[in-house]
Amino acid sequence: MPISKKCGLVLALLLTAMVSGSALAETIWIDVRSSEEFSQGHLPGAVNIVHTEISSKIGSVTQDKNAEIKLYCRSGRRSGLAEAALKELGYTKVQNAGGYEELSAKQPKKP
Repeated sequence: MPISKKCGLVLALLLTAMVSGSALAETIWIDVRSSEEFSQGHLPGAVNIVHTEISSKIGSVTQDKNAEIKLYCRSGRRSGLAEAALKELGYTKVQNAGGYEELSAKQPKKP
């Protein structure tokens, strides 16, 4: 098969996967602590939405109710409240990942 046909086939498969929602999804990390806590340190790539505002602001991050979402705070209490709020809104793949310090310690160290 010529290269141009292979590229077209790959592109068509990728577009089909994206439209059908089966494209590889990236985990969305949400830090539900205050903006002050977030500014003092957070996981790479995390978005900051205070737990009391999660219901009204989640739509700015994703509207995909099947997106993989992991929440964290200082101890896991606020992320648990945020998890319950998102599940009530119909989000299906939400997880309370616990506390920032523990998660941060598990991150690979930069050389």
